[in-house]
Amino acid sequence: MSDSDMFTPSRRTLFRTSIAAGAGLLTACSGPGSRPGPGSRPAPGRQGTGGQATFVPAGPRGYVNPSDPEVLAAERKRGSGPLRTYRITAGTATLDLGGRTVRSWAYDEALPGPLVRATAGDILDIALGNRLPAPTTLHSHGLRLRCDMDGVPGLTQHAIASGEDFVYRFAVPHPGTYLLHSHVGMQPDRALYAPLIVDDPREPLSYDKEWLVVLDDWLDGVDGSTPEAVLAQLLPDGVAAPGHMGMGPGPGTTGPSRVLHDSYSRILHGEGGNVAYPHYLVNGRLPGSPSVFRCRPGDRVRLRIINAGSDTAFRVALGDHEMTVTHTDGYPVRHQKTDALLVGMAERYDVLVTARDGVFPLVALPEGKKGVALAVLHTGKGRKNLPSPEARPDELEGKTVPARRLQPDDSVALDDREPDREMRIKLTGGMEKYDWGFDHQPYSVKQRYPVRAGERVRLTLINATDMWHPLHLHGHTFALTGIDSAGARKDTAVVLPHRKLVIDFDADNPGLWMLHCHNQYHSESGMMTVLGYRR
Repeated sequence: MSDSDMFTPSRRTLFRTSIAAGAGLLTACSGPGSRPGPGSRPAPGRQGTGGQATFVPAGPRGYVNPSDPEVLAAERKRGSGPLRTYRITAGTATLDLGGRTVRSWAYDEALPGPLVRATAGDILDIALGNRLPAPTTLHSHGLRLRCDMDGVPGLTQHAIASGEDFVYRFAVPHPGTYLLHSHVGMQPDRALYAPLIVDDPREPLSYDKEWLVVLDDWLDGVDGSTPEAVLAQLLPDGVAAPGHMGMGPGPGTTGPSRVLHDSYSRILHGEGGNVAYPHYLVNGRLPGSPSVFRCRPGDRVRLRIINAGSDTAFRVALGDHEMTVTHTDGYPVRHQKTDALLVGMAERYDVLVTARDGVFPLVALPEGKKGVALAVLHTGKGRKNLPSPEARPDELEGKTVPARRLQPDDSVALDDREPDREMRIKLTGGMEKYDWGFDHQPYSVKQRYPVRAGERVRLTLINATDMWHPLHLHGHTFALTGIDSAGARKDTAVVLPHRKLVIDFDADNPGLWMLHCHNQYHSESGMMTVLGYRR
């Protein structure tokens, strides 16, 4: 039995208190469903309107809770289209990375997990079966969905106990490229993630092929390493404390040290991250045995690029090709050409390329780290030599368009309305104490930064740390609004060391919503908080 099977991970938080077809998906069908509705077979807890399980701990009064009538009213406005049902099982798995086999936790024993696909206007119904030796949840990253389906343990639901099932059912009104992942502890740094695509029924783009590109940093099961043990290595005392969900003590340090030293990234203005991963993957494959995408010369190919990593930003380029950026985080932008992209954790970019004749490396360099992730575009006839794992196309050093320079498509641009509420939140902490947080406070589930429905909110996030942070707001998209920003719509954005990120969003989705760093090691050591809708 591997290390991944033997321990029960804690949610370690220094509270100081083309993917292979048929990747293991059990069922995927459209049409009327016969299974119970949202939250069937929940863990014991308060039942909200409609029968879904909810869990809101004691906190300040006067806030809209995840299953309150305001949430249900917002969901009704999203419509009720065709039902699209999936069943996914989270369990232990033996995974082939392409020449290296590891034991880990995965969805349907696949890496990445099975593709979930719907059309804007559908009702998505995902039954998650938990066959892990620990509680888990499922978060639909980037979707503006109903709050009690957001998958945040201890806030919007009880975590799903081992051996139990939970049905996530919600409307998906917005097309785009999204990501499913566990929201419990360090579980996302295993294989508990999967791509989620919402198609546009009136798709304006014209293309011949679609290439789904999922990037990841990997250490679980390599020489005894586990994400929880690596988190413990980063802590001053080297010992993980009990998690807030009562899941027991965290593991001690096992495996070699994975703490990153002497790292620097020019693009990120400092250290590349905290963890030196032994492997970097594209579509679950190592560079020595890469995934290969085949099409014909001249085909117009849409790449949907997803960074599912936990501590790594990737600089991505396709050899001998120029990319045209069409979307970021699922929302369209005015088309802009670039040689390379910087993709932070949980960010997504859609790009178009016109395939040339031959074999070309798609390279993802981990910023400030050693190693590479590689996939291959193959348009030639017959067998041709694959690119070397050491391939470094010139485009990696070419033009790189940052998200703040992308202009939103007119269809999704926020209007010029002045903000009704302005908030400032400071990002704090450092490597020495590993005490990441907001406003010098570690995460507390009772914390609320208040907003009211109907407001335009301007949020200024001030990075007072020496690290970069990819910040994610649940349940909303925001416009990048700072002086040097062009207003692109996103749900996850990078703020550089000692810089600030200014975002505007419309408070149009009532409930309690997480704001956190999507560096999994930072969030699990305290860099999380909650925005709450006041009544």
